[in-house]
Amino acid sequence: MRSYDEYKLRVLEMSKRLSALGYFGSHSGSAGNVSTLIDPAGAGIIAITPTRLPYGAMTGDDICIVDFELHRIEGERKPSIEAPMHVAAYRTREDVEAVIHTHQSGASVCSIIDRAIPPLFDEVTLAIGRRVDLIPYALSGTAELHGNVARALANRCHCYIMQNHGALCVGPDLDKTFTFVELLEKTAAIYVEALATGQPITTLPDEIAAQLHAAMIARQDREIARKRGNPR
Repeated sequence: MRSYDEYKLRVLEMSKRLSALGYFGSHSGSAGNVSTLIDPAGAGIIAITPTRLPYGAMTGDDICIVDFELHRIEGERKPSIEAPMHVAAYRTREDVEAVIHTHQSGASVCSIIDRAIPPLFDEVTLAIGRRVDLIPYALSGTAELHGNVARALANRCHCYIMQNHGALCVGPDLDKTFTFVELLEKTAAIYVEALATGQPITTLPDEIAAQLHAAMIARQDREIARKRGNPR
């Protein structure tokens, strides 16, 4: 096997899984994108889905290997137009080793009614953070969007709603990030249904949400320490 085949396979399998479950918005399209960091030690290389290729037709050889400057290392196709957004996430957050951008339904509803999601459930807040913030709209592939993403990710959460666009989830590996995608969709769908009732929304007490968020950040810090070779 070539040196990057393992990472290509991980990205391919996760992409097909997300597509089959409808998280990209359609089963036959090419919307959304997935990447993983190849060298957490600092080389700045990622495996990422290509642009404009339906997931049903995608093979391991179609996954792009690029550096943080988007110079091609391996692969014949162009990387996703959102590759700079993924790079912005990796540059901003040392704990992040996987990025998934989806067009999932529940989060997409929130994206067009300009609704961040407050802390509603303790287990979800412990996993993804105290709030699912709204990233301001900008055209796909633009420096403005990538800057908006970098600023939003500074809150150390794992899930975000992209205004009039979809969702962004980041995490320490693809499997955990997929779990964040699922938790976001569950929470967004329940929140939208609750809003539709017109009844007041009960959120977690501030002190509980803060404690859970702090515990999540402590977990991230342990992961960062491990990557630096200095486990706590």
